[in-house]
Amino acid sequence: DGKPLADNTTQLRYIFTIKGGLDALFKDRADVFIAADLFWYPVQLSPEQIQKLEEPQRQAPDVMVVFGRPKRERGSYQQWLEDNIPPQVAFEILSPGNKKQEMEKKKKFYQQHGIEEYYLYDPKKNRLQGWQRKGETLIAIPTMEGWRSPRLGITFSTNEGELVLFHPNGERFVSYVEIVEQRDHERAEKERERAEKERERAAKERERAAKEREQAEKERERAAKERERAAKEREQAEKEREQAEKERERAAKEQTQMALEAERKKNQQLLARLLELGVDPNSLLPSALCLLPSVFYLLSKYYAV
Repeated sequence: DGKPLADNTTQLRYIFTIKGGLDALFKDRADVFIAADLFWYPVQLSPEQIQKLEEPQRQAPDVMVVFGRPKRERGSYQQWLEDNIPPQVAFEILSPGNKKQEMEKKKKFYQQHGIEEYYLYDPKKNRLQGWQRKGETLIAIPTMEGWRSPRLGITFSTNEGELVLFHPNGERFVSYVEIVEQRDHERAEKERERAEKERERAAKERERAAKEREQAEKERERAAKERERAAKEREQAEKEREQAEKERERAAKEQTQMALEAERKKNQQLLARLLELGVDPNSLLPSALCLLPSVFYLLSKYYAV
């Protein structure tokens, strides 16, 4: 109709927040259609009937919700093409350009054409009004603070100095900026958690590496001690071997000494015997000295006989 969607940014922000929140609420419902500033034509009129009207039989709620109709693109909501199902819920955000008479006409139109719940919010005064259908009439809701919509399941509040809507699970409707901020916050939080996990993983890796180094150091120390022990054992074995060799040499020397001593005593006995027999040992040739044992043996046998 050539008119702007909203008269100011405040009105537009509320429209987008309400529609966006309802879209999210019913995103899994294929039979719920939600629109903002879309013309709703409740009845089909002929050109002649339209010409007779003082003003068009249509309204464009700031936000409207239709249960029982599929989600799809529309240029307008022509009720006779929608199984004659009217929107059940309408929202209006008051702007300075809205006159009281205009809003009364809207309320009358919604009452006449089947709206079950109608909500009107004045941002300037932070005033929320609501009407609920009783038979053919829209009856004012006495208290809107904490009111829960029967159709939508959402809750209304103005205690924070502005209109706030809450999902059935208690989460508040948020604007696109808040969604982006929340997404960025969640992303930053995930990044922080990822970085924290990475730091923990790196710390564990350092701890594991330190334990491995400690274990390797202990293994090196054990191996060094083992080598030292083996070296000491080899040294001890070498000392024992040398000691045994010295002991063998000493024993061999003792045996040689004993043999020489025995040979000396034997030679002295032989010399003494020769002297007894009147033989001068000095008169014997050196070559004959080696025969003395045999000669003494024969002489001893002869004299014994």
